[in-house]
Amino acid sequence: MNGNYPISYRYHSIFIAIFTNLPAVNVTLEEIRERTYKPRDAWWTVLLVDPIAARLVRLVAPHRRITPNMLTLFATVLGLVAAGCFAMQTRWWLVAGALLFHLSFIVDCMDGKIARLNGTGSIFGAWFDFVFDRIRVFICALALFGGQYLHTDRIAYLWLLAVVVFLDLFRYLNGSQMAKVRLEMRTKLDEVLLPVRAAREPDETEDVEEADEVPARNASSKQRVGAFLRRNRIRTHLFSGIEYEMTVFIIAPLTGWLIPVTVAAGILLLIFESWLVSKLWRQTQAFPARLRAAEEQAAAFTGLTPYEKHPI
Repeated sequence: MNGNYPISYRYHSIFIAIFTNLPAVNVTLEEIRERTYKPRDAWWTVLLVDPIAARLVRLVAPHRRITPNMLTLFATVLGLVAAGCFAMQTRWWLVAGALLFHLSFIVDCMDGKIARLNGTGSIFGAWFDFVFDRIRVFICALALFGGQYLHTDRIAYLWLLAVVVFLDLFRYLNGSQMAKVRLEMRTKLDEVLLPVRAAREPDETEDVEEADEVPARNASSKQRVGAFLRRNRIRTHLFSGIEYEMTVFIIAPLTGWLIPVTVAAGILLLIFESWLVSKLWRQTQAFPARLRAAEEQAAAFTGLTPYEKHPI
């Protein structure tokens, strides 16, 4: 098995093992993909982060003294260095800051993968990761747009600073609240339908699942696009908080078009967030009818006699 690994990887594993006093254990990329990749993720993460992060995780995962929280701190340090580059304001410093910000995001994605792979995740770690992510974004925004204001004396950069920080916080707070509402609705439906699902025969469940699938020949263009994205682990919400941050702190500094790119990113984020809120509103409006239908289904099922439930 070791023969399939590059010499540089084996030497790196031995080197870390010596200094961490832990055995070097090989982890394959396939194992990392299966155990750490999310079923659906942002397209930026799927295409531009996961391929790199998975290979870095392969080097780090065997050495358990490198914890997810340590990686979060390292990502924050890289973010602070990126902020320092942004503050310099010259063209190539902005490019360096953009590249370092992307590297900090890759390391930040590694902490969750390490936690899932080694089973070292914790509730505190989730909080720690979220808070330090927000700190990194705030400091980078302050350095990028505050520095531009000091350099050009244009008040527009102070407005952009305020808008970027607000939209970043709004996106993540709104996302967590929407997830909370959806979970509450699912929990209520599950509680009502639990007796029905528990007694349903396995072949009945399979029939329902098969019936829900739309044949490819009958699928609309929208369904085909959605199916393509799902097959490639890309969620249909194409401009989330991740794409927003990457556009503001990577694409804008790389192009040098800070104001137009940042404004465009804000507009796209608001469009997609409005779509999500509209979708949630429709779901909440339809929920009372779904709950009543579930209660009627459960009442009809539990009202049957044992003979009627399982006729001979």
